[in-house]
Amino acid sequence: GLPGWGADTGTPGCSTGPLAGCRVVELGNFIAGPFCATTLAYYGADVIKVETLGKGDPIRYWRSLAADGQSPWSRSLLRNKRSITINMKHPEGLAIVRRLVEGADVLVENFRPGVLEKFQLGPDNFKDTNPGLIVARISGYGQTGPYRSRPGFAS
Repeated sequence: GLPGWGADTGTPGCSTGPLAGCRVVELGNFIAGPFCATTLAYYGADVIKVETLGKGDPIRYWRSLAADGQSPWSRSLLRNKRSITINMKHPEGLAIVRRLVEGADVLVENFRPGVLEKFQLGPDNFKDTNPGLIVARISGYGQTGPYRSRPGFAS
């Protein structure tokens, strides 16, 4: 298995449900991306969540914290996943993420438009190595159009 973060938050790699056998890589944080991937995990997908090295997903400590230091939000949005912390600003970290995505059925991301491409992890980067990859892109104002570069937290 992949190295995780903290206590077990569910049943990673659930082998039942209509999405059993489907591997999902989640490159999301806060609510939109993690909610999407959590829903896939509820249906049996094996979700591997990539979190920022040293910090993890900010949802872990967002708003009020329980006695153990975890946000109640994190308990619902991080459950049923395996987590790995990676420095995506380092070439070795990006190589690990690339290998994960090359072996995935689905990639879920909620960066601002263009960030995935900056990391050379956009859909076009996997056309040869993973042509069947499904990419779910979640952003406040879409991937194109006049407001695409605006942040859309809770929009």
